[in-house]
Amino acid sequence: MARGTYSRTVRTAPLPASTDSDVFQQFKMFALWIAALIFFGLSITGAVLVWPYIRFGVIGAALGVTCLFVLLRYRPGWILRRPNLVAGYALLVFGFTLALSLRHVGWGGRVGDTVAALPTIAGITLVVLTALAALVIALPRPMLTASRVTLTGSVWTSRTLYAAIHDLYQATPAAVDWYRNSLLHRALVWAFRSVTGRLNPAWRPRAEPIDDQELTTDEGTLAPDDGEADAPTKKHREAKQTPVTEQAKAPARLNGKSGNGLGGWKLPNVGMLREEPKAWVTEEENLEKARLIEQTLADYGIEVEIQEIRPGPVVTQFGVVPGWVRKVHEVKERDKDGRPKLDRAGKPISVQVEDKLRVRVDTILSREKDLALALAARSLRFEAPVPGESFVGLEVPNLSPTAVTLRGALESDAFKAVVKKGRLPIALGKGSGGEAVVADLADMPHLLIAGATGSGKSVCMNTIIGSLLMQLSPFHLRLIMTDPKRVELTPYNGIPHLALPVVVEPDQAVPMLRGVIHEMQERYKRLETAGVRNIHGFNDKVHSVQERMPYLVLVIDELADLMMSSSVDVEHSLCRLAQLGRAVGIHLVVATQRPSVDVITGLIKANFPSRISFAVTSQVDSRTILDHSGAEKLLGRGDMLFSPIGAPKPKRVQGAYVSDEEIALVVSAWKEQQGTPVPPFALVTEEENAQQDEMLERAKELAGEHQSLSASLLQRKLGIGYPRASRLLDRLQELGFVAAGQQGKSRQVISLDEDPDFKE
Repeated sequence: MARGTYSRTVRTAPLPASTDSDVFQQFKMFALWIAALIFFGLSITGAVLVWPYIRFGVIGAALGVTCLFVLLRYRPGWILRRPNLVAGYALLVFGFTLALSLRHVGWGGRVGDTVAALPTIAGITLVVLTALAALVIALPRPMLTASRVTLTGSVWTSRTLYAAIHDLYQATPAAVDWYRNSLLHRALVWAFRSVTGRLNPAWRPRAEPIDDQELTTDEGTLAPDDGEADAPTKKHREAKQTPVTEQAKAPARLNGKSGNGLGGWKLPNVGMLREEPKAWVTEEENLEKARLIEQTLADYGIEVEIQEIRPGPVVTQFGVVPGWVRKVHEVKERDKDGRPKLDRAGKPISVQVEDKLRVRVDTILSREKDLALALAARSLRFEAPVPGESFVGLEVPNLSPTAVTLRGALESDAFKAVVKKGRLPIALGKGSGGEAVVADLADMPHLLIAGATGSGKSVCMNTIIGSLLMQLSPFHLRLIMTDPKRVELTPYNGIPHLALPVVVEPDQAVPMLRGVIHEMQERYKRLETAGVRNIHGFNDKVHSVQERMPYLVLVIDELADLMMSSSVDVEHSLCRLAQLGRAVGIHLVVATQRPSVDVITGLIKANFPSRISFAVTSQVDSRTILDHSGAEKLLGRGDMLFSPIGAPKPKRVQGAYVSDEEIALVVSAWKEQQGTPVPPFALVTEEENAQQDEMLERAKELAGEHQSLSASLLQRKLGIGYPRASRLLDRLQELGFVAAGQQGKSRQVISLDEDPDFKE
């Protein structure tokens, strides 16, 4: 064959030989002509009969009858398979008749007169609806396709419009902030206040409260002796009496922005964290697994049905609904009198009755290994039943697991809801159904984390700390960390939230815990003085963010090392803090890699109602942590069981992963800021309390030798640090030796003649 030519071979079958004679062919033609004459005669008769009703609409009817005859002659099977064409054409003739009456009264006969009597708009609407109905009946598939295309176009248009409005809404706050900080806005405000003040002298803008830093100078503290120094003090007192907005009471919860409630600090931007990748689990893969589950259980005589599929990042949960165990037996029919019914042969009539009994859940659970073999899964986990659902949850690992990032959890709607009503929001990860799992540490109120080495405990603690650092300023949160391994929590050294550097020596942990207990007792005294019951009531009464009582979160990375050094003291201190620390905002996050009864004692478990268990080696360890089995079947690498306070059973969660680079970015974002200095937070142990009592007597003597005292003066004269000097100065104020003053400034000594106790 020449290049560029095209040939096609058509296979044809030989025609069958005709068996009809010429006479028979002539008879068939004669019969056909007779049938045609009868058909046209009936058509003309029908046209005469329907003429008064549809008048000129008979033209369309005649055309349809002719086409019907041709189709019956050459394609009878085609017209029988599509009866909707005949019905649609009949309705179209009806609409054509109505349209003729709209053109001229009387052309549509009696049927058209009903439309002619209607208003023009109503008549046109009826004709259009009739035509559309005819098209839908005659051509259902093309009309359905057209409607889908129209609906898709409208949905796409609405989504595009919504996206444009959403982008404009997101850009509006930035534009408003730029305008408020611009010189034009300041000039307009100044001009408006000047004009309104002159026109109405009684109206003046309210003075805004000033910070403590505005009253300090490079020279030192302003002395309240002369009249010039009394002016700012009076101004500051008036500012303290002004009502405080809710924004100053609660921390600003917007990432990357600063507010009045942050004390001059700026929260890190969530954009510095890594985005969450898309899931790779396809719907076809899940449907195939569902079919395998039903088929495998059916092979063992267990009838089930997959009601729901919840795809997650690492595992997918299949909702298995138990079926029925069907049994058939014969029962004799009886009449009204209770006697058996007999057939013609005189034998009793019996019928078959089917009894159904629901499949037991334990029957499904006993086939765990068979399902794992059929699904080629290394581990399966049943949740029987799923809380709030009427099915058994079967969690199957995905072939391609998807990583869960901290950013994805922080940007979820569930976390935003907790942020609005919570105090210490933390993001843990995503559940087996793909939903975000978040919690409020203030409601837990303490958290115990345990699991084998490399299962994800340290990453979970970094996720918890990162969630807090992304939402709270140093005036709302203070951290105390203990890391005997020296490599997990030491990167956080230097952030303003740390009350003291990370404790890395186990022998320093016991004095640190005693110092936290002393801080707890001092906080209870402050609550008693303020007349409130908890930290929330105290913070609602303060007038500035600097006066807030911050939350104190104690993070211990390895409890086993502390228990080996001093088990009695550590257990006693942890239990005392866990029992009394919630009301004053002290919360514990404790982790260990050795979930044994000598580390996680019964007393510690009783005071830590919220727990997290990562993968462990045995069922005994799982029961030690959670009082439930199941942790030995976890997959590792962040796969955990989360049991919050009040939950009936643990929930499976894939923990969010935060890398070392992300931690470094968050830490540097706080280190590089120059916000308002945070008040010193020094822990006082019992030994320091005894020394402080001796220093208090010497401080009283210095008060008798000077007219004013300051922390720097006590620091130089007594040879102590600044935090202890500040506490001594506050103690002298409580005892009535010095007058009340502002933080960081000298305080006037009360006259000796006015205080008889001081003379003694």
